[in-house]
Amino acid sequence: MGFQIAGEPAADRVLDEYPFALVVGMMLDQQYPMEHAFRGGWKVLDRFGTLDPAAIAAADPEEFAELCSRPPAIHRYPRSMAARLQELAALVESHYGGDASRLWREATTGSELRARVQQLPGFGAQKAQIFVALLAKQLGVRPDGWEAVAGDYALDGYRSVADVVDATSLQRVRDHKQQAKAAAKARGA
Repeated sequence: MGFQIAGEPAADRVLDEYPFALVVGMMLDQQYPMEHAFRGGWKVLDRFGTLDPAAIAAADPEEFAELCSRPPAIHRYPRSMAARLQELAALVESHYGGDASRLWREATTGSELRARVQQLPGFGAQKAQIFVALLAKQLGVRPDGWEAVAGDYALDGYRSVADVVDATSLQRVRDHKQQAKAAAKARGA
């Protein structure tokens, strides 16, 4: 069974076939509906013709930003995310020889994997935890100690994109996030 995060079969196939698309989707998953964020790699592939990190990093920034801004844009803030995407591509090219899967394939411990993920532009501690959980749950990537690194996201339930496998689980994750937001608001947070 392949990814079913984007809610668009062609975009989910891109997530299955291009590890960089998965990293791009996770990077774009902020202040934007998750299924749209995970369509970002598919949109870039369709418009730019490749998801090769070296080509993306080397693209003219203004032209690349324009490409990412065309409706439907890759994000609600397409120009700033286009710049971040080029920065991400440059890091994947320089650190992992353009092969995003090396990010997780070569990590021997959960702590090492988290540190690698947190080096990526737009990946803080929480996003790194979620990405580690996604890799474990959906790809079976489980270096020693991954559960401790993923924290609550390693548990069963519907807490994040790591738990999305179909439309029903997507709705359960949304419901969980709405409940958490309401609880935080009630606490005055």
